Amino acid sequence: MKAFFVQIKCDLGKSYDVAGALADAEIASEIYSTAGDYDLLAKFYVDDDEDIGHFVNEKVQVLPGITGTFTVVTFRAF
Repeated sequence: MKAFFVQIKCDLGKSYDVAGALADAEIASEIYSTAGDYDLLAKFYVDDDEDIGHFVNEKVQVLPGITGTFTVVTFRAF
């Protein structure tokens, strides 16, 4: 399994709706509110052979209320 994080920008006033949609979709292992340029931070896991770009494009960015994402690919946990 590969772990990666996605920072998510939401429409104004929609952060809780987007977080709820992510939780309902059961695709994120953890979801956090954040301060700064992005509204949410979500941690995801995919199988080693699954493409992260396709996953984000097809499963995350299609959720209503999301206006932008920034994906952080991780390599090793310490």
